[in-house]
Amino acid sequence: MSEVAAMVYAVLCVGIIGFQLCLIAGAPWGPLTQGGRHPGALPASGRIAAALSIVLLSLMAGAVLSAAGLWLSWPAWAGWTVLGIQALSALLNWITPSPAERRLWGPVTTVMLGLVALVLLG
Repeated sequence: MSEVAAMVYAVLCVGIIGFQLCLIAGAPWGPLTQGGRHPGALPASGRIAAALSIVLLSLMAGAVLSAAGLWLSWPAWAGWTVLGIQALSALLNWITPSPAERRLWGPVTTVMLGLVALVLLG
């Protein structure tokens, strides 16, 4: 079961990376990210944050796949770090001032938190 959860988590990370790439390219999805502060496309600083998110999501997916035995052998603390980051991400997406961001990312990040927990505790 942990292998399936890790694969689903990685697929969700890839989907979110696609979203971040669209933000970097200028998609007018500002209300869906970064607190919804930008009504259209993100400014340069927001696009840099999206690029950093891509790096972080890639590392998080690798750590979860590793914890499930599906990737290179990373230290156990990497998976537990992802659990903490994912919990923080879910919390922040539920309390964001942007209703659109809350509706989209609140459930997604909560499911992702559950998947990481399944991998690590399963």
